Amino acid sequence: MPLLVAAPPQAVPAFGGFDYVTVDEGHHRAYAAHTRSDRLLIVDTSTGKVAGQVDVGPMHGIAFDSAGDFALTGNGTDDTLSKVDPVAMKVLASVDVPGHVDAIAYDPAHKRIYADQDGGGNVYVVDAATMKQVGTIAMPSDDLESPAVDPKTGTLYQNLANGGGYAVVDGATMKVLKVVKTPQLQDNHPLLFASSTDQVIVGGINGMLSAYSTDGMHQGDVSVQPHIDQCSTGSKGKLIACAGRGIVTVLSATKGGAPKLLAKLDTGHAGIHTVGIDETTNDLWVVWSDPKGDWVQRLKWTP
Repeated sequence: MPLLVAAPPQAVPAFGGFDYVTVDEGHHRAYAAHTRSDRLLIVDTSTGKVAGQVDVGPMHGIAFDSAGDFALTGNGTDDTLSKVDPVAMKVLASVDVPGHVDAIAYDPAHKRIYADQDGGGNVYVVDAATMKQVGTIAMPSDDLESPAVDPKTGTLYQNLANGGGYAVVDGATMKVLKVVKTPQLQDNHPLLFASSTDQVIVGGINGMLSAYSTDGMHQGDVSVQPHIDQCSTGSKGKLIACAGRGIVTVLSATKGGAPKLLAKLDTGHAGIHTVGIDETTNDLWVVWSDPKGDWVQRLKWTP
């Protein structure tokens, strides 16, 4: 079951380096944070071509509402979040928040955006319809990474990089319910919610990926590449893609147990640390910068 390069890399205009990647399967788009160029990169996944870029600020986090057909960006040191029309390629609205923004997550159950304070301990909560801040959630850690939402319940799972675990937040009250400790992980970084198995999948820079039930029960571990940065899943919540230091892995969520490693690819591009996955096509999308420029590329996992 190989993971292979599916197409040549496509050049991305303007040097800037990249952060998070995600895929809107329904609208055939991949989004990437083109951080130092202050732009949201939009790729047409049906053609593999760059569709365009939208000037939003020095963004890191990216999310989307497939039903509403808009993208959401967390704009780093600009201390803002933006709603973007990916067809018109323009910013529809922006909101100021009290600190720098890193990763973000969208809650379709409550139509909210959760935005991690970069280097701080707060999660800013923004109403996606009005683009107004409606709350702040104080976390028991000041280094937040990779929030994820259970789309059915609206429960927020917030990784605590230096807190030794992740926080579980009630989506209705916006209150921290508990912290689940992850002693087998070092410096928690990636986290996602696997909807097919109702699991929280969380990883550390020591190359370990762990599965937990929604009530915080540890269900198993699997070894992946060290220094994983982002892990992603798609609309089915079954396949998991992880990236770090140029290595990309594909795994399958397993009910009641650890994810199963399916494939691994050393791309040769050390700058690849984020990845998005399309579960309708088994395509993976990666981005990186090198001395020759900035690039986006499609990989393919074959079952």
